[in-house]
Amino acid sequence: MTRAESPEPLPIGPTLHGWEPPPRPTRTPMEGRYVRLEPLDPDAHALGLYEAFALDAEGRGWTYLPYGPFADEVDFAAWMAEAAVSGDPLFYAILDAAGAPVGMASYLRITPAIGTIEVGHLHFAPPLQRTRAATEAMYLMVRHALEELGYRRYEWKCDALNEASRRAAERLGFTYEGTHRQATIYKSRNRDTAWYSILDSEWPRLRAGFEAWLVPENFDAEGAQRTPLRVERA
Repeated sequence: MTRAESPEPLPIGPTLHGWEPPPRPTRTPMEGRYVRLEPLDPDAHALGLYEAFALDAEGRGWTYLPYGPFADEVDFAAWMAEAAVSGDPLFYAILDAAGAPVGMASYLRITPAIGTIEVGHLHFAPPLQRTRAATEAMYLMVRHALEELGYRRYEWKCDALNEASRRAAERLGFTYEGTHRQATIYKSRNRDTAWYSILDSEWPRLRAGFEAWLVPENFDAEGAQRTPLRVERA
């Protein structure tokens, strides 16, 4: 190449015309047909959640969380008192149609400057597991993050050995991006972390699948689905 010749331009990503950092999520309830998410409140939720989680007699639901199981309700309430005032993770209690606490979830690693947010600290008590309320809770959280707040990227991460979490991520339309080896340590053991994501550009297609599945007509009198959830990935 002579001095007069210009080098080929290097490839770069598309310019984000008009994009601005979204606001941080606030302690605002989220309401659906079958479930309600409320900001975690020890006075309102500690006893109900402790009793709901205790239905998992073997404590298997705590296996892949960095805390728990707890010795008694007092220990659980003490943990919740700290979790409830955290801004990141921002915890929610999941309430069933009757208003009983049956699970919890959070937003975390909230980074408005680049438009990324993660869902995590998921713990569903036995009455919530494998129900339309559980799916709707996840739908409400991703819709709020990507559509209502304007985040660009919604993440799901889990222990690579947590097969139930990995199946859930795939069912909900997340795309697997790879596994970070020896990513962290919790409960004195290694964790390889599997990464999944949903992008804002993918959300309209995924939303259509969720909303078609969540209609009451898709469930029989016993609550069993008539048609499985089908999410259209990019």
